[in-house]
Amino acid sequence: MSKFFYQKLALNNIKKNSKMYIPYIFACIGTIMMFYNMSFLTVADSIGIVSDSESLRAIMYLGAIVIGIFSTIFLFYTNSFLIKQRKKEFGLFNVLGMEKKHVAKIMFYETLITAAVAILAGILSGILLSKLIILFLFKLISIEAVFGFEIPATSVLVTVLLFSGIFVINLAYNIHQVHLSNPIELLKGGKTGEKEPKTKWIIALIGIITLAAGYYIAITVESPLAALNLFFIAVLLVMVGTYCLFTAGSIAVLKMLRNNKKYYYNSKHFISVSGMMYRMKQNAAGLANICILSTAVIIMISSTISLYVGVEDALRGRFQRNILISADNVSEEKAEELDWYINMVSSEYKLEQKNIVRYRSMSVYAVRDGAVFMPATNESYASDNFYVLIFMTQDEYNKLEARSVSLEEGEALVFSADGDVKGNNLDFNGYKISVNEYMNSFDSVIEKVDTMTYSSYVVVDNTSTIEKIYNLFNTDENKMEELSYFYGFDTDADENYRIEAVKGLKSIFEGIDVPTYVQSVDEYRNSFYSLYGGLFFLGIFLGLLFIMATVLIIYYKQLAEGYDDRERFEIMQKVGMSSKEVRDTIKNQVLSVFFLPLLMTAVHIAFSFKVITRLLAIFNLTNVPLFAVCTVVTIIIFSIMYALVYKITARTYYRIVSR
Repeated sequence: MSKFFYQKLALNNIKKNSKMYIPYIFACIGTIMMFYNMSFLTVADSIGIVSDSESLRAIMYLGAIVIGIFSTIFLFYTNSFLIKQRKKEFGLFNVLGMEKKHVAKIMFYETLITAAVAILAGILSGILLSKLIILFLFKLISIEAVFGFEIPATSVLVTVLLFSGIFVINLAYNIHQVHLSNPIELLKGGKTGEKEPKTKWIIALIGIITLAAGYYIAITVESPLAALNLFFIAVLLVMVGTYCLFTAGSIAVLKMLRNNKKYYYNSKHFISVSGMMYRMKQNAAGLANICILSTAVIIMISSTISLYVGVEDALRGRFQRNILISADNVSEEKAEELDWYINMVSSEYKLEQKNIVRYRSMSVYAVRDGAVFMPATNESYASDNFYVLIFMTQDEYNKLEARSVSLEEGEALVFSADGDVKGNNLDFNGYKISVNEYMNSFDSVIEKVDTMTYSSYVVVDNTSTIEKIYNLFNTDENKMEELSYFYGFDTDADENYRIEAVKGLKSIFEGIDVPTYVQSVDEYRNSFYSLYGGLFFLGIFLGLLFIMATVLIIYYKQLAEGYDDRERFEIMQKVGMSSKEVRDTIKNQVLSVFFLPLLMTAVHIAFSFKVITRLLAIFNLTNVPLFAVCTVVTIIIFSIMYALVYKITARTYYRIVSR
């Protein structure tokens, strides 16, 4: 025996099975390259120049974890397909006299060669692309690029360790598969899907129930905080429902089609339904994976594009004016003193104040039950009926809106931001008011309640009424003393002047006895771009990874089905079917199976649309039309790509079955 017998045999096996191995090796290289680059971004010194570098590194760290977990699952799944297709080959080795330990030795060298090529090429391509990727990231977050080239040893080491571990797991699984099977079973390895699957009505019913439950949560959740808590439960339910319906529901539907004699006994339908029936058990998992990955790709890309494109909308949603000043528990005299400081600093830095708003108000946290508002508890914050009530006197309101409203005790004007609060009378934990008017808008206010909660503005006669209501909602020692103070304005002054003025205000307010909070849109713009740019970058990165996985799963599915169906179509041709009839039958079958995940993906997206808009509100993005446009465009582009993959893989499938 040659000294390098096993090594040569392993290399020949890889070459002989190149149709299956080349896509697998490219998938390994792609995932390794992506993981290295994401790992690189978590430690790269260049990231340090970003103002909010820690948040950006945290996003990339999260991305590296997701890619690492996904790579483990994805490469294991792909490897399991390869070993299944090659069982017959290993069975033949066994029949020819080669012991299982010798087969294991061949597997070891095959894995070693594959791992060496993939890890080396993956890391080298990752290193070569790292500079380009960091330049792209800096472009997204509007940061000037820096010179230099980095190769962090930590990233290289972590990448080598992770993917070496994945290859070791795959090798152990392959050896285990061969060790458990006898030669006859190995020779029949590719035929295990021939047995007709049974209709599993219980699993189909579980699929319908879990899918309906996931959809119900997605379309009924209202509060962004509640959406945050329930989103992952809905995702889990939809994933379970998708797997159950593809595995059991699809077989049930096919058997119903078979029982329809008029439909079934047609040359095209007969072969298609029959073929799909015998392959559905192994197809179902792949189709469900394609559906879930497609849904993840579309949601991820459309939402991160929306965030990035709508970053200025989000900034304006967070800051109604360029510069905002606020303070709690401020008397009118102190408020006038704060006004004087603000005007002094504005004059010093040549800021011409525009769109000035100034008022005093008081916020109360409540839980709403119809027309009744009760004190909120710690558990209320994530509920769908959590409200922030903002009370204001009629004097403040008249100055803001240039009106002359005159209210009696027990009367109020109400503006409900979500427009859902209705009724002639409202009850604030026992204090009843009569609503004189529901206002259509209240644009003057700058006390921005975050987009995660509902808010309603209530204008009452005077401060005493506000104090009564506040004390009803805060029954402990936290009694109200004074109202809060808000002041905001826009200015066309140069950005540098605005930034310096804000620094000046902060410096002055640190020296007085009123805790005052100063914010400016300029301070947060870099952070917003850093956060949303980082998420957009991660969305593109993970989107590409998931698309690659989807394409590979589709390719392998078509390849497996081609080999499985080849004998069946040979028989059909022998009994008289023409080449055209075979081609039409193949097209009919492949089209039916291939586009089912895409159709299901569109349904998932439609039901998840509302809950995603609620989640985007947490990031201050409330521009629903923008998200709708991004989603539709993403679906169209993804569908075109999906159709191209179909065209390519269908050709491969046809070549196999018609050979």
